[in-house]
Amino acid sequence: MEDHHKIFNLGQLKASGYKSKSIKTEIRENLIDKIKKNEKIFSGILGYENTVIPDVERALLSRHNILFLGLRGQAKTRMARKMTELLDEYIPVVAGSELNDDPLQPVSRYAIDLIKEKGDNTPIIWLHRSERYVEKLATPDVSIGDLIGDADPIKAANLKLPYSDERVIHFGLIPRAHRSIFVINELPDLQARIQVSLFNILQEGDIQIRGFKLRLPLDIAFVFTANPEDYTNRGSIITPLKDRIESQILTHYPADPITSMSITSQEARIDSSVRSKIDVPVIHRLLIEKIAFNARESEYTNEKSGVSARLGISMLENLYSTAERRILMNNETATLTRITDFTGIVPAITGKLELVYEGEQEGSYNVALHLLFQSVKQLFLERFPNPNKSAKKETKDEYGVIKTYFSSGNTLELNNEDTHADYTRKLDKIAGLKKLAESYKEYGDDLHVLMELIIFGLAETDILGKHVLDDKMEFDDPISGMLKDLNEE
Repeated sequence: MEDHHKIFNLGQLKASGYKSKSIKTEIRENLIDKIKKNEKIFSGILGYENTVIPDVERALLSRHNILFLGLRGQAKTRMARKMTELLDEYIPVVAGSELNDDPLQPVSRYAIDLIKEKGDNTPIIWLHRSERYVEKLATPDVSIGDLIGDADPIKAANLKLPYSDERVIHFGLIPRAHRSIFVINELPDLQARIQVSLFNILQEGDIQIRGFKLRLPLDIAFVFTANPEDYTNRGSIITPLKDRIESQILTHYPADPITSMSITSQEARIDSSVRSKIDVPVIHRLLIEKIAFNARESEYTNEKSGVSARLGISMLENLYSTAERRILMNNETATLTRITDFTGIVPAITGKLELVYEGEQEGSYNVALHLLFQSVKQLFLERFPNPNKSAKKETKDEYGVIKTYFSSGNTLELNNEDTHADYTRKLDKIAGLKKLAESYKEYGDDLHVLMELIIFGLAETDILGKHVLDDKMEFDDPISGMLKDLNEE
């Protein structure tokens, strides 16, 4: 209500014409209003515009409880939190009530007794929608007392009441979420007997605590989240409970790298001062997303477990930090990111992947490098001709001058901490490299970024040899490199 700041008691509330409504009706009416006005409902949620969001809107219009089912990092909890924007800005509550009692429809003994005693003078406070959201992570140690409530011996002693008096009850999270959105994350982790306790709350609204049969018509919008893999790893959602959750909505990862890139850029925490000093070209942003997409499909990772969107976010943050560290060490004021900087994002990859047996045998560090160089190769072949195919054609080999340069015994050494001037100078020395990059340059491309991509691409297609060392990468003619290694041995 717009004039809520003028209403302080029950009599004033009645005179204002306020009418009670359930939280699901409240959400439904506000959603209808937003749809009619063509307002964006789940701002900041990208990639779900034509899939998940329409499903959520249909569920909310139907006044349903919702189960979000999807792999890790698919914005399930974010979607639930955004639903508070569909609540009325303020609602009236009986002052001092534990259960957010509606003054016109009280449910707790406290509120009923207070209204009986004070009538129209019953004090009222106004609850903002931000305070009408309760979230609980399901873990195996969650008890019925935590969720529903229990008899409180201290309260019984202080009030000098017998245990048969319902005023000795200490209410759990769910009753305290009356007239609110209540979210249980990772529902399968909740023990089966605890899941059973949710039956009547979802269906009938009544709860039972230590023998107290309370008819509490709780008014709650439930949202549950679960990972499909949890059904086999740690537990399952018991069938009768699943049956009582009216809408099950499947979430998913972004369908394309462009959408994924937008999510990564939006969520990465980068200081504005760092963004102003470091330019991350579009090619490198695409490379981050390719690594994430390849990780989800890799033979080394557990496909059922999923690879969170947090992978791309962490990689971008580390990429900025790698470049920032370099310019600090070199006392520079600005720089471009490089493919060599991507060795600095390996720690962001290793902690985000659940490896299968083959991946464990390979080692998380090697899996991370494999994903990086696999993605570099794909990016290279999308922008440049395949050197293995062009070499077989009768036409001139576009990479011929570069190959000759390396076969003549020349090498390229790219140090992680090279200054920008050293980095560009080393690439400029390679015969034929700049000319080739210029012929495939598109608007907005940096020439040296393309030149570095060509070198890495030629290494990944076995035209050049590549040696990954602790603080640098070396490129040479593969045959010359083999002979050199033999001579050293």
